[in-house]
Amino acid sequence: MYMFTDDCLTGIEVIDNEHRKLFAIINEAFELLEKPGMQAAGAKNLIMALKSYANTHFAHEEAYMAKIKDPELSRQRREHKSFIAKIDEINLDILNDEKGKEVLEDTLKFLTRWLYHHILGSDIMIGKISYSEAADPYAFTDKYRTGIELVDNEHMKLFEIIRQTDEAIHAELLHDKYDVIMDIIDELRDYTILHFNDEEKYMESIKYEGLEHQRLAHQAFVDRLNDINLNEVDDNQQEYLEELIEFLMGWLVNHILKMDKLIPVTFTDTGENKNN
Repeated sequence: MYMFTDDCLTGIEVIDNEHRKLFAIINEAFELLEKPGMQAAGAKNLIMALKSYANTHFAHEEAYMAKIKDPELSRQRREHKSFIAKIDEINLDILNDEKGKEVLEDTLKFLTRWLYHHILGSDIMIGKISYSEAADPYAFTDKYRTGIELVDNEHMKLFEIIRQTDEAIHAELLHDKYDVIMDIIDELRDYTILHFNDEEKYMESIKYEGLEHQRLAHQAFVDRLNDINLNEVDDNQQEYLEELIEFLMGWLVNHILKMDKLIPVTFTDTGENKNN
């Protein structure tokens, strides 16, 4: 059973309700897999439901983003087209009971990966909050602390790297600005991968039930960093970079507050935090 948890919420009612609908479709399809003789019918019904979802939810999401002039709209459209293309690859005419089960299983695996990846990597930042009102938007304050020393120290480092990137973006006298910025972003990417690996190892060690969900969210963030290509941005590099940093910072804050703070802190018999 796949649960629509708080970390998946965008705060936009129509989008969140349609995401809940898709989670319901997924869970219903998994139940069909357990019923002998229902696989072919289940596969066909699932695929038709997905096509219906693609034709309604994506249109609603893109219309909302266009209305608020969200800079991530073009990226969202590319991801939506990728989803539709994957569903359209499936030939309903060749389904039988055995093939139906195989298609249903493969489609569900793709759908669950794609859904979590898309929501946690893109949708949660629709109409993203601006942190410009804060005295220091890159300050690692107590509200971000999980109580796990390793995780908190690495989060602090990530905040600092994003701060350095922002400072480089706004350094008017910096020579060869974008090469410097890309070097910092490379550092951010490498350190992010290191941090996520450390965090996932900790979750494995305590047998945390939310580990798989965390892995999907982590991969979504890494993919976002891997997509950065300033060569594709011509006249608006400054604006692009400012929006990118706002996105990365907003995503990290959202992930810490809604997901990482749920990770249990382990203690020794003496009450001392094992991570100290």
